[in-house]
Amino acid sequence: MAPTLTIEEITAKLESFEQDPTMVTKGAYSPSAVDYPDNHYPFVQVHLAYLKKHQKINAAHYISNLEIMIKQR
Repeated sequence: MAPTLTIEEITAKLESFEQDPTMVTKGAYSPSAVDYPDNHYPFVQVHLAYLKKHQKINAAHYISNLEIMIKQR
């Protein structure tokens, strides 16, 4: 069985992606993102919102796949 991650562990991993210059971590525009400059959700918030909305997704697998997809080659 895959290990379950806490919200703090997920946030820390996403933040480490954001700080890594070899990762492509772009935020996303949303007209409802009024708390953020230019209505852009930060990278971390985009993926946390996705995981909160889709709670049946295995977060460890999601993070692992995301890391592969955003790595610059």
